[in-house]
Amino acid sequence: MREASIPSTSSAHRGQIAEALAHLEKIVVEGVRHGFFECSIACEIGNGGKRQLVIRAGKSHKFTIPEEELSR
Repeated sequence: MREASIPSTSSAHRGQIAEALAHLEKIVVEGVRHGFFECSIACEIGNGGKRQLVIRAGKSHKFTIPEEELSR
């Protein structure tokens, strides 16, 4: 089986998006080390176009991402 190459996102994103991606990476790495895990991600648009991103993996973590952080 061939390993997928995933490009680093650390320089591509800033602010809350970068924080959310770093947190998600931590969850995946810890889960793989442990041997099994479950994770869910939900997102909805709130006031002012802000995205409410919730990552659930044992605990829930909520990130509020302003519209201006989103690259088009």
